[in-house]
This record gives sequence, structure tokens and C-alpha cells, in this order.
Amino acid sequence: MTIAISLKVNDGLVLAADSASTLIAQTPGGPEVVQVFNHANKVLNLRKGLPIGLIMWGAGAIGRAAISTLIKDLRLRFTGADSRHAGREHGDWRIEPEAYSIAEVAKLVRRFVFEEHYLRAFEGWPQKPPLGLIVAGYSSGGDLAEEYRIEISDEGECGEPVEVRPREQCGATWNGQPEAISRLVLGYSPGLGDVLVELGVKPERIPGVMEVITRSLRAQIIYDAMPIQDAIDLAEFLADLSARFSRYTPGAVTVGGPIEIAAITKHEGFKWIQRKLYFSEEFNPEVER
Repeated sequence: MTIAISLKVNDGLVLAADSASTLIAQTPGGPEVVQVFNHANKVLNLRKGLPIGLIMWGAGAIGRAAISTLIKDLRLRFTGADSRHAGREHGDWRIEPEAYSIAEVAKLVRRFVFEEHYLRAFEGWPQKPPLGLIVAGYSSGGDLAEEYRIEISDEGECGEPVEVRPREQCGATWNGQPEAISRLVLGYSPGLGDVLVELGVKPERIPGVMEVITRSLRAQIIYDAMPIQDAIDLAEFLADLSARFSRYTPGAVTVGGPIEIAAITKHEGFKWIQRKLYFSEEFNPEVER
């Protein structure tokens, strides 16, 4: 499991995620957590030198490859390097710095992850692992950041990328294990709708009731004018909140490990704020990351 946050302000956007990777086994009593690792990579730069990033949640691997490894394979296509290294031709995948859009990049990410890898790896599985990604950043010449969500359901279905919010709108989105952040920011648990149904509220009334509850209880956070440093601090706080909440509630600690954060702005591009490396930068200055 995970917490993956995309936080957009006028000055740019911040991507943040924890590092927990949970192994679940199917047992006669149902799914059971057998191991939690704390060094998964869930925040990535999609094209070196360009203001495009990605966060992910859900399945940590497709077949034998971690999603982060697959995304780095895709990054080679985006630069045109994979054809030189492996004799493959993917010229139509190359991202030209002066002529690309985040919407087009999101479609290529879906095509690569879902159509090329996911469908083949999980063919025949009665229940498939869900997987979500957000592709975010600035299109060529764009003044405002954009975010596109790609979601693969446990039935193995994946629609086209969907814009998270209108381009002119700011805000925060959290995915994976939303309980802690939803309680703090929205004022209620994601399970409130089900409780209301159990109490006799008609299902068709739930959307309207939830809208009133959200409007009444939501924390009044002003995202638009927030400087990027404050957005970074807020994203880190929300990710840390989720990790601590997981630590102090019953069950396996499935949100945890180092918090990784990247900021993307119009002029500075994609910049790492916090990240973990399994090697020393001092001894490996030329390693591609």
C-alpha cells in the first residue's frame, strides 16, 4: 500500500509518496500481509531535463519488473535512447522539448504500462492487482501545471487518462490509503457514505449529503497563492501524517519508509526535494537516477 500525493498551486506542483511496498498472500482466510519493504520508488521524473513527473500507487510490480524499473525503460523511449541501446525503433515515442503536451505523455504512459506490459503479465488472472498513476507537469509553453490520472481496476480495465482538475484550478489529491488525510482535510472518513446507508439514508441521496458534509467540514486550505516551499512542506506533512496513522492503527504498517518529494515549476523544472538512494552519490557521480 502507499500514500501518493499530488499538490498543485499557482507556482507549480509537488509530488510526494512514502516508500512502503506490501507483499500480500492469498490464504484460506483471505488476503494476508506477509512482508512490508520500505524502499520502493514511487516518484519519478519521466523525461530528464523536462518538467514532467509521475507518482504511483497500488501494484508495485508487473511480472518480474518493478513499476519504477519499467518507467525508467519508458524514459529511454522518451529520449530516443532505447533504439540506440537495444536496436529498437520507437521514434514516435520521443518527447520533443518544444512540442509535447502532458495529455499526450499520459496517453503514452498508459499505452506502455497497460497495453504493453500489464495486459500480458496478468492475462488469465481472475482478480488483477489495481494500479494507479498520475502524470503531472508542464506542457511545452504551458503557464500552469497539469495532472492526469491513469487507473487500472482489479478487473483489469483501464480507461483513457483523465485530467485530475481543470488547468486553472489548484488543490491536493491523495491516493492509496486515504484515511488519515481524508479525516483531517475533508473532516470525515472515506467510509462515511457506507455508514450513512447502513443508518437508512437512501443510496441516491448519498452524493448530495456528502457534498453538504464536505462543504461544511472541509479544512479551509488556500492552495492557489501558496508559495512552492509551503506546498512542499504541506505535502511532506500529509505524507508523514499517513505514515504515522498507519503506524498507530491495528494491522501491518503499510505506509512508511522514507518520504520522497519532487517539485515541478515552470522555470526550474523537475527538482528533487527529498529522495533516497541505495548508493552513495559521492562514489557514483555519473549514475543515471
